[in-house]
Parts: sequence; C-alpha cells; structure tokens
Amino acid sequence: MSDVLPSEFFTHPGPNPHAVTADLRAKCPVHRIDVPPGAEAYAVLGNKVVEEALGDSRLSKQVENLPAPYRDKAVANSLLVVGNLGFADPPKHTRLKKPISSAFLPSAVARLRPRIQDIVDELIDAFPQSGDIDLLTAFALPLPLTVICEYLGIPVEDRPLFLHWSYILSQDPLQHAEAELKAASQEFTEYFTRLVAERRGDPRNDLLSELIRARDAGMYSEKDLLSSLLLLIIAGHKTVANMVANGTLLLLRHPEQLGMLRTNPELIPAAIEEILRYEGSAAWASLRVAAEDMQLGGAEIPKGSFVHLSLSGAGHDPEVYDDPERFDITRSPNRHLSFGHGTHFCIGAPLARLQGEIAFSSLLRRLPGFELAVPEEEVTWLADSSLSRGLESLPIRVRERLTR
Repeated sequence: MSDVLPSEFFTHPGPNPHAVTADLRAKCPVHRIDVPPGAEAYAVLGNKVVEEALGDSRLSKQVENLPAPYRDKAVANSLLVVGNLGFADPPKHTRLKKPISSAFLPSAVARLRPRIQDIVDELIDAFPQSGDIDLLTAFALPLPLTVICEYLGIPVEDRPLFLHWSYILSQDPLQHAEAELKAASQEFTEYFTRLVAERRGDPRNDLLSELIRARDAGMYSEKDLLSSLLLLIIAGHKTVANMVANGTLLLLRHPEQLGMLRTNPELIPAAIEEILRYEGSAAWASLRVAAEDMQLGGAEIPKGSFVHLSLSGAGHDPEVYDDPERFDITRSPNRHLSFGHGTHFCIGAPLARLQGEIAFSSLLRRLPGFELAVPEEEVTWLADSSLSRGLESLPIRVRERLTR
C-alpha cells in the first residue's frame, strides 16, 4: 500500500474525483486513509473488493464494535447511529427490518405512482413559464421529501423542519460539530416524541402508525423507533434528490445523451442506472468496522479498523465497465453497487427508482430545451459530507414550460 491518504480524499473529493481514484486503484485496490484522523482506517476502491466487502459479515455496521473512544463519541452525538437497520448486523438488522420491509416492496411502491406523478407535476407547475430556477431547491429536494413524509404520515406544515435536521444529522458524528449534532438530535427527538404520542391515540393508514404498532408489540424500543424514522427520512430524500440533480447535470453535460433520451423516453430506466453508476448519490458506503483481523484485497486489516468502501470508485472500475468514464445511457449490462449489496442492499431502491423515472420523464416532457443557467464550471459540489455526492445548487434556464 502507498502512503496514508489524507482525509480530504474522503470529505472533499472535488468536481471530478474519478481520475484521482483511478490512479490510486490502478496501484492497489486498498489504501490506508486518515479517516477519522489518527484512526486505523482503510479505503477500498476496486469494484470486486468493494462488492466482496459489502457482503462480508466480518465487517460490522454496529457502532458497538467501534474502538471505545470513537464508539462513545458516535453514540453520544448522533441519534442516527443507534437503533436502526442501517447500523445493525443480523440478527438485530433482521428484527429492525421486518416491520418496514413490506412497505418498500416493488408492489407496494407501485401504488404510489399516481401520487408521485401529482407531486412532480405540482412542483413543475410552480416553475416560471420561462426563466431561471435552482432545480435542486425547486424540484430535486422537495420531491422526495414530500414523498417520504406523506408515506410516513408527517403533517405537511412540519416538513421544512426535516431539511435542516437531516442535513445536520446525516453528517459523520466522528467529525462534525458535537453541539450541532446534539441540538438537532434533541429537537428531532422532542418533535417525534410528541407526534408518536398523538398518532398512538389516533392511528392512521401510514408507515408511522405501522412503526408505532411494531414498537408497542415489542419489536422496537423507543430509541429504535426514533432512529429508524430518522434513517427513513434522510435516506428517503437526500439520495433521491442527489440522483435527480446529479443526473440532470450529467444529461446537460452530455447533450447527445439528453437528445437520445428525449427521442426515446423508454430508455429512462436504463439512464437512471447509468446515472447511479457514473455519479451516484453516495460516494461512500456507510460505516463499517472490522470485527476481527482479516484480509481485503491483499491488505491486512486489523480488528477495530474503519473500512471505507468507495461506491464511486467501484462504479468507475475498468475491470468491470468498458470505458467507465464514458456516460452512456444505453450501457448494458450495467450492474452497479450504488444501492449496496448483500444484507444491507438499500430497502428503498424501488421507491428511489420510481421517483427518478417519473421525475426525469416529466422534466423532459414538460421542459423542452432547458439548459444550464451558468457556465458549467460554476456548478459546485457539496464538500462537507463524507457520504453524499450532491450539488450545492443546479441553476437551469427554462425556455418553455408545457402544461401537464
């Protein structure tokens, strides 16, 4: 392995991290990395090794398996890392997943199509007939936030609160400001404690009521319930928002692909898979730590080490993808790891894909000739999140907005 990679490689990848990753991956699929600073940690960049690691039970997602100082800090500073299936190993993961799994089956998600289409059209209706908008704040963010909040049964007037909470609480608890994390966790806990009490006395046909029933049946603790709600809200909107914004930017950067998609809208599902491969919503998989001494990609990984799996690096590996730097909406086969693999494959993948399909088909149908409103180099990527791969904004120019 080479010298230890700086933490900036993980947290501040820049506008085009793929070239840097390619050089590192060509030397070795596994590298030491200073994340968290001073810890024993490794970055995994090759597709084959990332896929193996995603399915390796020796890599634990439970915060209890972190080395003591990091474990104590993570538990103290973030509600997100305790009590939900995103940070649990079997059998705990199995128990936490059971109450919500049926709600995200493709058959259940398909029933949401008419309502998602309504939400998409309502958002586009609010665009100017012509003029400039930020597609991120006007469309990509409110779409999935509205969908997941409606699915859960959260009052419409309270939804703006979740943009702030999810932004803070999705940060790395080992590196983000403790005061902000604690304050946001407290606010979130107080809000949902009140809402759960109200909904327990007035159950409805929504996912929140289903989770409350699971809590009352002994499947969840109160902390499990709150942590699971937070995970659903964060994962349910940030990843989809990034997919829509990142994908729109990719299409605008590749006008021949955008033109092909306008002419052949049946390619939208395939285009979504290529967007996820090329510039997925998450650059890195979430927390993993070696529960025992192990080998990975020829590297010795000591017990207690952090192991960071690069989903972005896996998606651009030339050993798996022909000409991986080519954005090609007709690419086939196109099996990627953007939703994970194995036990922790993203439970919300069917809902994310459905929202992407409806979002892109509606934007292409109703906004002929839209374009970037600023030079491409002025579109900037977020640099304060270790996991998300998203834009700060996406200014576009609407030439014409068609009716539904």
